[in-house]
Amino acid sequence: MHALNVVTLILLIIGGLNWLLVGLFQVDLVASIFGGQEAAVSRVIYVLVGLSALWQLMPLFKSFNEDEAMAQRH
Repeated sequence: MHALNVVTLILLIIGGLNWLLVGLFQVDLVASIFGGQEAAVSRVIYVLVGLSALWQLMPLFKSFNEDEAMAQRH
């Protein structure tokens, strides 16, 4: 599961950097590299980034529960 967390974090970083480029320069690097937003590879990457975000919700909520448990111990 650790490897999956690392992969999803890397995909989220790629997605975040892509959105930074879109926001600053109106350049969608993923679309530029893979043939446009409608290209199958671009769409797969967009879906993988979105699924990565959903996956990373689990460790986030788990950390909230662990922090809550630690706070109750003190």
